[in-house]
Amino acid sequence: MSELIQPVKGMNDVLADQSPWWDRLDAVAAELFASYGYQRVRLPVLERTDLFKRSIGELTDIVSKEMFTFDDYGDSLTLRPEGTAGTVRAALSNGLLHNQQQKLWLAGPMFRREKPQKGRYRQFHQISVEALGFAEPEIDAELIAMSARLWRELKLSSAKLELNSIGTAASRQVYKQVLVEHFSRHRELLDEESLRRLDRNPLRILDSKNPALRELIDAAPLLSAYLDDESLAHFDRVQELLGDIDVPFRLNPRLVRGLDYYSRTVFEWITDRLGAQSAICSGGRYDGLVAQLGGRETPAVGWALGIERVVEVLQAEGVGAAEALPDAHVVAAGDAERRFAFKLAELLRARLPGLRLALGAPAAGFKAQLRRADKSGARFALIVGAAEVEAGKISLKSLREDQPQRLVTVEECVELLRQTRRSA
Repeated sequence: MSELIQPVKGMNDVLADQSPWWDRLDAVAAELFASYGYQRVRLPVLERTDLFKRSIGELTDIVSKEMFTFDDYGDSLTLRPEGTAGTVRAALSNGLLHNQQQKLWLAGPMFRREKPQKGRYRQFHQISVEALGFAEPEIDAELIAMSARLWRELKLSSAKLELNSIGTAASRQVYKQVLVEHFSRHRELLDEESLRRLDRNPLRILDSKNPALRELIDAAPLLSAYLDDESLAHFDRVQELLGDIDVPFRLNPRLVRGLDYYSRTVFEWITDRLGAQSAICSGGRYDGLVAQLGGRETPAVGWALGIERVVEVLQAEGVGAAEALPDAHVVAAGDAERRFAFKLAELLRARLPGLRLALGAPAAGFKAQLRRADKSGARFALIVGAAEVEAGKISLKSLREDQPQRLVTVEECVELLRQTRRSA
């Protein structure tokens, strides 16, 4: 016997018992985004490597050591590690930003060569929303409000909002020098990761989860002391707007984003249900990214959530997913009966779009099919025996209520199923 082929490390199967949570998140998100005027785009998972070097930053951990990159006849290509850069690239290459504003959203797999662990996978899935061409703080607040509403509609209760402003690139450059001076005075206390970040991206040291560095990080100067006046005014307005609509938040002056393109407002939704991997949704403003990728100066803001992490939190909180139980289960034993049942099933599906109808396995006997119909959660068993075939009718048996079995015509069956689905 041949050896079984195992999945690639860090790339997981989502099986049928997990899919209902994913489906529910997809459906709730799609309806919510449409209500705010965001339109879906579907983009390639493969992009030119230079896109991520120019957007995320060559010195970030993602670009320097986590991307899946390969040479394709002299062209360097990369499986996308995040969605924002590709969305901006698509908007630019398709001329969507010429005197236009765009509200877009994207869902799909992302890829990072990380050490697989709980909450972190090499293939993971994100939903991201991007507002391109909007400079006003109202859009920052709208995007945050939309994420808050998503949690409410999903009945996810543990998410808490943390908020900060990291100012403009110019103000951050001044602050980076201050940070380098602060941490350089205590190089002997820094771990290997922080020493590497000190010369490349000192803001990332503030994100360190090493408890031994907590006191040193807490003693570092605050970025807020180096923000420009315009960034401060923008951030004050965002806070006022969130207060007006009762979206609670905590100011976190140590919150920075790991991608180089962020500016001004940054935020994270965190939860205590995932252990060390507490963030389930992160985002912020990235006013310089469009110009970095060859377009005109264009303000923009967005966020992304990790589907695996959100699903895990929903399950940890005991939030059930809507089960797609069949409306009816057709039971038929015998060749002529199965042929009649097959035709009946297709007729019912044509007459009642969206009807969830299951057919019994031909190899199973009548009683076994009936047991499976009951176990499936269906409301009715549609029984086809020799007498039903001869009469051209169906025996309808209620599986959830104590009602007598009835012999009905096809039209009566259609109408009864229609009425039952309306009242469900």
